Amino acid sequence: MALSKTILAGAAAALMACGQAAATDLAIVHGAVGKDQDVLRAALDRFEAETGNSVEIVSMPERTTDQFAQFKLWLAAGSKDIDVYRLDVIWAPQIAEHFIDLKEATSDIIDQYVPAAVESQTVDGKLVALPMFLGAPALYYRADLLEKYGKPVPATWAELTATAKEIMDGERAEGDDDLWGYVFQGAAYEGLTCNAMEWIASSGGGHVVEADGTISVNNENAARAIDLAASWVGTIAPEGVLNYAEEDARGVFQSGNAVFMRNWNYAYALVNGDDSPVKGKVDVAVLPSGGEEMAPASTLGGSHLAVSKYSEHQKEAIELVRFLNNFDSQKARAIDSSRPATLLSVYDDGEVGAEQPFIPLWKPVVENALPRPSAATRKSYNEVSSEIWTAVHDTLSGKGDAKANLAKLNARLERLRGNGW
Repeated sequence: MALSKTILAGAAAALMACGQAAATDLAIVHGAVGKDQDVLRAALDRFEAETGNSVEIVSMPERTTDQFAQFKLWLAAGSKDIDVYRLDVIWAPQIAEHFIDLKEATSDIIDQYVPAAVESQTVDGKLVALPMFLGAPALYYRADLLEKYGKPVPATWAELTATAKEIMDGERAEGDDDLWGYVFQGAAYEGLTCNAMEWIASSGGGHVVEADGTISVNNENAARAIDLAASWVGTIAPEGVLNYAEEDARGVFQSGNAVFMRNWNYAYALVNGDDSPVKGKVDVAVLPSGGEEMAPASTLGGSHLAVSKYSEHQKEAIELVRFLNNFDSQKARAIDSSRPATLLSVYDDGEVGAEQPFIPLWKPVVENALPRPSAATRKSYNEVSSEIWTAVHDTLSGKGDAKANLAKLNARLERLRGNGW
């Protein structure tokens, strides 16, 4: 009898040991701004409680350009340390070979996602990443100041320029010397490429590189749009905007020191947060256009989750990707960090609409957002974008006018295309 008890006790201990051994340690690499990290950690805590697995967040710099450089190093080395990567919407065509195909693993749910998001992550029939959240930038504005000066929300870039200057000058005359008219992402990185493409497309200047690979940037409308943006630096925008990324612009605006701001959706939850000096004074609208007969343009943004083919825990990593992109996770992300969902059903949720009223309104903007030319230029996109932001940054910095710099950009893009992008 004692022997039987001993055997049973040993078997139970062995089962417990097996159960403990079955738990998996995962790592997700996750560049973030605003509340992203906190919201992710809360979701991971729920995942860990449900599965018994643990997940470490490997943090990254804010700027996606810096993230991408590090990702390429890890992937080129076949690193087993990262199981799940949070990818920018534009990266799939460039690094698809490093990730497993999620098509079969998500076949039961993929039709519930925004079709454009799924298409952006599909390369040669392979689903590189499961869409996590989308983004399309908005024009944030001080509703209280527009009301004070009797100004409508500007519909064109020229109107924004004039309104920003009038309000800035008026407030400075009353003693607010720190107020600026407009802040945006003017540093030499991917964020400036997004801004520049919006200025150009909304002014009838095309898409820099069209979907069929045609280079279209060298035209008068594009040059006029970039020259107008250059005129903002030092007048309605601080000189420091030449080094601003998303969080830099938000910091200035949220502190009450700007009338207008261009930024992504995540900023909405922060500028209207309980600790925000401008809470209750801010509203959002679509970005302006280049003229009355022209349509505004908002760059398609967002992040998506991919499973590394070098991961030793692919099954558990797929489970994590599905969990972070399920309805409950996307709803929480929409409410807590104002990230537009990739699941269509989230836009119809009453609680989301009540907590973040702009998200349901932003659904058509996200679905019709301006794609960057990553599909057309594939593995050369990073070089293409670098050439774009360099030419535009030179213009904003006073190193030549837009006509000359866009002509140089055109020549550099032609060389890249000639090398077989």
